[in-house]
Amino acid sequence: MTHYHSLRELYLTRLREFYRQPARIFWVYGFPTLLAIGLGMAFRNRPPAHVQVDFVQNAASAPIEKALHAYEAKPLEAGRTGIILKVVSEAEAAERLRNGETPLVVEPVVKRYESERPEVNYRYDPTRPEATTARLVCDDALQRAFGRPDSVVTHDTLVEEPGTRYIDFLIPGLIGLNTMGGGLWGVGFLLVNFRIAKLLKRFMATPMPRRDFLMAILGARLTFLVPDVGALLLLGVFMFGMPIRGNFALLILVELVGGLAFAGIGLLVASRASSTETISGLMNLVMLPMWLFSGVFFKSEYFPPAFQPFIRALPLTQLVDALRLIILRGAGLFDVALPLAILTAWALGTFWLALRLFRWN
Repeated sequence: MTHYHSLRELYLTRLREFYRQPARIFWVYGFPTLLAIGLGMAFRNRPPAHVQVDFVQNAASAPIEKALHAYEAKPLEAGRTGIILKVVSEAEAAERLRNGETPLVVEPVVKRYESERPEVNYRYDPTRPEATTARLVCDDALQRAFGRPDSVVTHDTLVEEPGTRYIDFLIPGLIGLNTMGGGLWGVGFLLVNFRIAKLLKRFMATPMPRRDFLMAILGARLTFLVPDVGALLLLGVFMFGMPIRGNFALLILVELVGGLAFAGIGLLVASRASSTETISGLMNLVMLPMWLFSGVFFKSEYFPPAFQPFIRALPLTQLVDALRLIILRGAGLFDVALPLAILTAWALGTFWLALRLFRWN
C-alpha cells in the first residue's frame, strides 16, 4: 500500500469514527446551533417590542398623559419600541418600582404658572437594561408630541435604593444557577466517575439497598448546598447591600427543595451514563434550556408567549422566582406555594425515575 493509500484510509477511518457516534455530531454541530437559536430568540426583540411604563396622575398630568396614550395607540412599526402605559398613584408607582414590577415611573411636575413649559420626572434604575430604553422612548414621544426637542423639561431621579437595582435582581438568579450546577454536576459526575472506576460494582456487592445509596448522595449534596448559598447571600448583603425582606427559614426551605429537585435530576441523568463524554453532553442538554429561558440574567418575558408555559414548568424558573419573591418582596409561604409544589414534583418524580433506571455497571 502506498503512502497515499494509507493516508486516505486513515483519513476515512477518522471520518467514520466521527459520524458513527451521534453524540459527537450533536455536540459539535447541534449544540452550538441550539445555543444560537435560543439566544437569538431571547434578544431578537432587544430593544423589546414594548416597555412597561408607570404614569403618576396629578394636577399637571393631563397633557403628558394624553401624549403618551397617543404614542401607545400608534401601530407598532419596524424598529420602533412601543409602550404599555399603566396609570397609578404615586404610592403605587413607588411600590412597583421598588419591587421591580416596572422599569420606569413618569411623574409630571406641577407648575407654578400655566405658561411654563411642561416638566416630567423620570424615576428608574440606570443599571436595569429595559429602564434606559423605556426612558428614551417616553422622552422621544413627549418631545415629538409637544413640537420640538426642548419642549418638555426633563429630570432624572436615579433609583439606588437596595431591592430595586439590577444587582438585587441578579443575585437570586445566581443563587438558583449555583444550586442547579451543584445538583447536576456534583451528583451526576460523581456517579459516573464511580461507574468508570468500577466502584459501583463494589457497592453492589454489599448488603445495601439502592435507595439508601442514592439518598446518601442526595443528603451530602444538600449539606454542600449550605456554604454555596451562604457565600452568595453574604456577598449580596454585605458587599452590595441587598435586602432580605422575607422569612429566612422560608428562604432555606425553598433552597432545600430546589436543591433536592436538581440533585434528583442529576441522579436521573447519571443513572445509565457510563462515560464522562456522555454525562457532559447530557448535563449540558438539560441545563441549556434553563440557562437561556429561566430568567437568571434577564426577564423571561423576552421570549415569545408560546414559550411561556414551557418556561414556567422549568425548575430553575420556579426556584429563581421564589427566591426573588422572598428576598426582594418579603413573600410568605402562601405566595411561594406554587413554586414549592412544582419543585417538589420535580424532586419526587426524578428520584423515583432514577430508582427505576439506575444501574450499577
